[in-house]
Amino acid sequence: MHAIGIETPILIFAKAPEPGYTKTRLIPTLGAERAAALQCMLIAHALDTALGADIGPVELWCAPAAQHPALAQYAGRRGITLRSQCGGDLGMRMLHATRSALEFHPRTIIIGTDSPALTEADLRSAAQALDQRHDAVLIPAEDGGYVLIGLNRCDELLFDGLAWGGNQVMAMTRNRLATLAWRWQELRTLWDVDRPADYRRLLASGLLPELTHAQR
Repeated sequence: MHAIGIETPILIFAKAPEPGYTKTRLIPTLGAERAAALQCMLIAHALDTALGADIGPVELWCAPAAQHPALAQYAGRRGITLRSQCGGDLGMRMLHATRSALEFHPRTIIIGTDSPALTEADLRSAAQALDQRHDAVLIPAEDGGYVLIGLNRCDELLFDGLAWGGNQVMAMTRNRLATLAWRWQELRTLWDVDRPADYRRLLASGLLPELTHAQR
């Protein structure tokens, strides 16, 4: 029995914790090895949060591929499903994942690994918003993007041609939802861990332990 009545899959988008490939904006501060170690911690935290929400199956959508050994270990340890992200920009990859989930479920939620402030309660609230006849639910990010998007339906307009990583993603998504005449709900704004100031905020928050010398 799930915490929410209708099963809501959670799709977690994650880059492999490969030195030099992930958390590149933190490499000048942490170094490539410690930035990759931070990514490991963020992935584990996101998985624990998603599983703890208990609203549906959890899938880890992996880049560059689900066969990457650093990502494959999570499936074996936590019993989740691993899937490979398709080609294209982030929007096209999210579109593909959303369509794949909606083939088998009436709704889905997509999150990343960059917002450890996201809680189990946030995920349950997002699922409840979809229960309440909203077409979409979003959690805005302080940097102008979004931390979560949940959908009862899918349209390419939501994902095509956005400047992903820019500060207008949330604003443009609102405009496109309005163009589609969809009903949506926004939950509390959260913050991401992308830059050195974000890492310092993360340490102060106590959400994750500080990287130790041994994790370099």
